[in-house]
Amino acid sequence: MFALNLPPYDTRLKTQNGQQKIFDVLRKKYVVLTPEEWVRQHFVHYLIRHKHYPASLLSNEVTLHIGEKSVRADTILYNRNLKPTVLIEYKAPNIKLSQKVFDQISTYNLLLHVDYLIVSNGLETYACKMNYEEQSYYFLEAIPDYENILQNNG
Repeated sequence: MFALNLPPYDTRLKTQNGQQKIFDVLRKKYVVLTPEEWVRQHFVHYLIRHKHYPASLLSNEVTLHIGEKSVRADTILYNRNLKPTVLIEYKAPNIKLSQKVFDQISTYNLLLHVDYLIVSNGLETYACKMNYEEQSYYFLEAIPDYENILQNNG
């Protein structure tokens, strides 16, 4: 696969029915290995191992309903009250993180109203903190540690 700007981890790969699959620690099953899935699995492991996000509060491929349309949020971190707090959107490494990607995650956030948005293609990552009172956001220099999120959100 691709070399990413994320720490490596011991991936669990297998081939099943001619398809390469990777183990998803959150869904606890093997899923088809696509370039986007490669990014998702590395990013989730980074959040758990390096940023101390509890795996029990993370969820992959969360179905959202926008009108009659169903979409899937790539990863959501919930707080201890199970309110969505961080929304993460992944793209394959060859996909540029354009305005279209930010529009997509912003649309999902209209439903979730999270405190943090993160987009990553495994090579570039952007995180921002929402300020709903001022109807604005600001970009962060780094992905916040879980403790920082707790301090900001209780």
